[in-house]
Amino acid sequence: MSLLRSVATVGSYTLMSRVMGFVRDILTAALLGAGPVADAFFVAQRLPNLFRSLFAEGAFSAAFVPLFAGAMAQHGKENARIFAEDALAVLLAALVVFVLGGEIFMPSLMHLIAPGFSEHPEKFSLAIDLARITFPYLLFIALVALQGGVLNSVDRFAAAAATPTLLNLFLIAALLMMRRFGWHDGRALAWAITAAGLAQFLWLMFSCAQAGLALRLPWPRLTREVRRTLAIMGPGAVGAGVTQLNLMISTALASFLPGGSVSYLYYADRLNQLPLGVVGIAVGTAILPPLSRQLRLGEDGAAVATQNRGLELALLLTLPAAMGLVVLAQPILAILFQRGAFGASDTAATAAALAAYAAGLPAFVLIKVLAPAFFARHDTATPVKVAVTAMAVNLGLTVILMRFLAHVGIALATSGAGWLNALALLVLLMRRKHFMLDRRARRNLPRIAVAAIGMGVVLVLMRSAFAPALTSAAPIRITALAGLCGAGLAAFAILALALGVADWRDLRGRLRRQPA
Repeated sequence: MSLLRSVATVGSYTLMSRVMGFVRDILTAALLGAGPVADAFFVAQRLPNLFRSLFAEGAFSAAFVPLFAGAMAQHGKENARIFAEDALAVLLAALVVFVLGGEIFMPSLMHLIAPGFSEHPEKFSLAIDLARITFPYLLFIALVALQGGVLNSVDRFAAAAATPTLLNLFLIAALLMMRRFGWHDGRALAWAITAAGLAQFLWLMFSCAQAGLALRLPWPRLTREVRRTLAIMGPGAVGAGVTQLNLMISTALASFLPGGSVSYLYYADRLNQLPLGVVGIAVGTAILPPLSRQLRLGEDGAAVATQNRGLELALLLTLPAAMGLVVLAQPILAILFQRGAFGASDTAATAAALAAYAAGLPAFVLIKVLAPAFFARHDTATPVKVAVTAMAVNLGLTVILMRFLAHVGIALATSGAGWLNALALLVLLMRRKHFMLDRRARRNLPRIAVAAIGMGVVLVLMRSAFAPALTSAAPIRITALAGLCGAGLAAFAILALALGVADWRDLRGRLRRQPA
């Protein structure tokens, strides 16, 4: 399967999930707004997401996928399947202990992730209760990450990419029940998260069986391959989860700001996560298996070409998305969330945070694209060193900027740390001669940036012209915003084609053929 088709497969399912996620967030905003229950739920939700990113989808996948893909290429499917089963057994045993510890020590964990809540006993207590309900989700989603890694390594991207849809379906169902029965404490949402984790695990268990890689559960044993996975995974726990760690720092500090600040950052981040998920995660997921195989087989030239095309494709899709979110943050959020308990002042506060997050969007996509170059070489130590530095910068910037810009300063600090992380990874890869921009990338990347800037100019001018329509009745506002988005995309496409960045015949051909 070509890189572009792999990215399209992962990205399309991720897009479907994120659209459903917006439906979920629209209902959440209408029912909970940006009040204390919303703040407590978002903190409770952040905790399993942090550990999922650190130990499951992040560090574990970074260690497991290259080893599994390499074993598949060199020793065949059966040996690779046995390795996956041993890893599954050890991961499950460790997670059961970890989840039980989290349930017991949840009040202490809450003091770490939302220390400001302790000044409001009812909110603090609710956050602990909700976090205890959601924490078992970590166990299921970590196993899902392993199953997804197995499927991705044999170019079965669709099933794993579709699993987040189940979470959104469960949460939407819980929100509809909350509205129907008048539940307002968030517990239905918390239980829906854990139930969705179980459903995702069962779905991928079936998908692995369909792919001829049914995974049994042997007695846990630390084989040589499993020990190697854990050794690589250790430092990668921080390196692969830098985004979630930065967001966790943001959440902890935002808990000291006026009520609603945690929710503003959550809603802004959710919208910013759409292109990050559709593009960054899709490209990173699609790159890692072929890159691992190419390096294992000594095809260094092909590996560099894979990285270049991934970088080029990621920025081609991300830069216009970031520009659009910066310019159109307020009208987008007004249409999506401004109803029920979510008022105009909430929209304005969230829009400012979204623009700040969007400024760092290309950086976080670059991290997703560049990190696999280290992971495929079984090097998770370098990304962790870069991540620690970036987190220190994020903390320092956050403490300074939040004093002047409140929650917007927190978002700006996160974006600044993201750019530091991305640029450091790029420089290190180039210094080690593991990556270099080829002629095509050197030609296209500046042109992509020019096309995105041109698109931004068009959107600014058109937003001024559409200003009356954007403050009219809902149908007119929706039509005006759709027109602006369409005009922005058209402007970028025209500029990209005029500058020679993209050729539709070339794109169509790459969708159909195998990469060289």
